[in-house]
Amino acid sequence: MVSADYSKWHHPVLLAETIEALALKPDGLYVDVTSGGGGHSAAILSQLNAGGRLIAMDRDEDAREETLRRLESVNTLGSYSVRASKFSSLSQNLLDDEKGQIDGLLADLGTSSHQLDEAKRGFSYHQDGPLDMRMDQSEGESAADLLAAIDEHDLVNILRQYGEETHATRIARAIVTEREHKAIETTAQLAEIILRAVPASARRKKHPARRSFQAIRIAVNREFEEIESLLNQLPDLMSSGGRVVIISFHSLEDRLVKRTFSKWEDPCECPRDFPVCVCGKKPLGKRPQRKVIEASEEEIKENSRARSAKLRVFEFGGSV
Repeated sequence: MVSADYSKWHHPVLLAETIEALALKPDGLYVDVTSGGGGHSAAILSQLNAGGRLIAMDRDEDAREETLRRLESVNTLGSYSVRASKFSSLSQNLLDDEKGQIDGLLADLGTSSHQLDEAKRGFSYHQDGPLDMRMDQSEGESAADLLAAIDEHDLVNILRQYGEETHATRIARAIVTEREHKAIETTAQLAEIILRAVPASARRKKHPARRSFQAIRIAVNREFEEIESLLNQLPDLMSSGGRVVIISFHSLEDRLVKRTFSKWEDPCECPRDFPVCVCGKKPLGKRPQRKVIEASEEEIKENSRARSAKLRVFEFGGSV
């Protein structure tokens, strides 16, 4: 279900900074691979002329519906399309004449406000709903499916790696013990299991289920595998001078993006003591701004979810 109040559906993070980082050309081709509620997409489209095109993508059907509704209200001469796609399917969902021609691509890796606030999506520990957590509810296993079958050791690793959860062993053991007696099918069930599993001291700060829910969501949607697939495809899809802008909300995501951008800028694999490069690997482009871009205090006051947002930008080709 779509909403006429776009800000309630999802508030775009770092909007002005994103538009500046993309260095928009009015007649360029732009791709938003995480259109969400259409906030970033609408801002891009509004600056395009009759020669400009926007492709807005999302794996979430609700997000695509909301994006389409929002783009229809934009006063623009530019053209646009809304397509279903996850990161790993990006290339196959582009036309042949679009590949290698993208002037700007945006990926906002955060979970949308709509997904978090809709109980039926199963992302939130604040309200009860089916334990789903899938970005695309038409495919893959749900969080309930994952927790019903996963090995305890593997669950501990997921909670530690993706949630940086210090009580991962206790939580995983509690989940495995509970599922032996009763299927874990709702967010309230899972939140209560976690609440009981952690020590009393861990219940006094932020909700003790926060990190575990994040970790399980990442695992359900294979988010890091998807991000790696996206990054691997981009060198063949961007135009010379085309810019990639990625907004991350998780330290591991940001680390992956930073490492990839650095490798693109300096791919040489020769030992540092070699006088000249012999591996033959050339830079793919440059980072126009090496320092990570973060939300202002003013934005954080208006949207607390912007606090952990980190924006990085890379420009392909050019004079490199």
